[in-house]
Amino acid sequence: MSLLSKTKNLSPAYFGLVMATGIIAIAAHQQRWPFIAQTLFFISCVSWIILTFLYSYRALRFTKDFTEDLISHNKGPAFFTVVAGTGLVGSQLMVLYGYYWLAFIAWTLSLLLWALLTYTVFTALTVRRDKPTLDKGISGAWLLAVVATQAVAVLSAHLASQTSQPWRLELNFLALSMWLWGGMLYIWMMSLIFYRYTFFKFVPSDLAPPYWINMGAMAISTLAGSLLIINSPNAPFLESLAPFIKGFTIFYWATGSWWIPMLLILGVWRHIIKRFPLTYDPLYWGAVFPLGMYSASTYVMLQAMEFSFLYTLPTTFFYIALLVWGVTFTGLCRSLLRLRQKA
Repeated sequence: MSLLSKTKNLSPAYFGLVMATGIIAIAAHQQRWPFIAQTLFFISCVSWIILTFLYSYRALRFTKDFTEDLISHNKGPAFFTVVAGTGLVGSQLMVLYGYYWLAFIAWTLSLLLWALLTYTVFTALTVRRDKPTLDKGISGAWLLAVVATQAVAVLSAHLASQTSQPWRLELNFLALSMWLWGGMLYIWMMSLIFYRYTFFKFVPSDLAPPYWINMGAMAISTLAGSLLIINSPNAPFLESLAPFIKGFTIFYWATGSWWIPMLLILGVWRHIIKRFPLTYDPLYWGAVFPLGMYSASTYVMLQAMEFSFLYTLPTTFFYIALLVWGVTFTGLCRSLLRLRQKA
């Protein structure tokens, strides 16, 4: 069996590698580690190119399997990693190098993918006849739709900061609209996920790594809100909404912060108390990303709000995220090596 034929079962969540690597590259830039930032940027871009080819090949060669995943309650939301990964490549281009037009291309692509996936996935999940029960059909992976929405908001805000009028106004308005929509979507989905948490039987296998997106979705919402606050002096409508944006940005950050101890406790329950094996899974990129995003978003929030008393948090979470990224990337390399040996 050739390596390309194995794309038949390629996980829709693999763009989480691009997401996790990209945001840690931005965090490294913030922490003044240019070599790490540039290395991770290179890895994220190469990963994006390779995965785009593999997903395109899978869609053309194994169309039935690809489509079944796309309209699946369990796998469909994972496709939103494509949107978030593309948006974060664009954000890296802006933050690390100031490549406006390349970032604009990434923004255009991420916006088109967001619209396509949002109205394809959720329409399909709504109209399909056979639907799983809530405890079997929903997980933290659904919040990737929130992450994708906020990734577009973040990149829109970055572009707006370097765009002259009149497009600056439109980009800031789009960023604000996506930020608000992402927040509403989180409230809808998190209500169902929390209900599933507390009122249905929960076993270790149910606690998949994407549950860390519970925190990551709030972290990227914090980043988008912080960028809107920074952009507000150049956008009158944002300036008039500044108290509202600041309040909700802190609300998002506080919610994300609440999730961290909870997820750690559940992780101890899963792997230590219940002895669930800790082996490499592409879904683990969904756990790496939130750690990097918490570092990057807190760093920008401190600039926007002047919360100097929280200055140690971005640095601490950067090193944690970098360590977890290294462990997960090692697992990926070993997995690919085994795959090659079996081919």
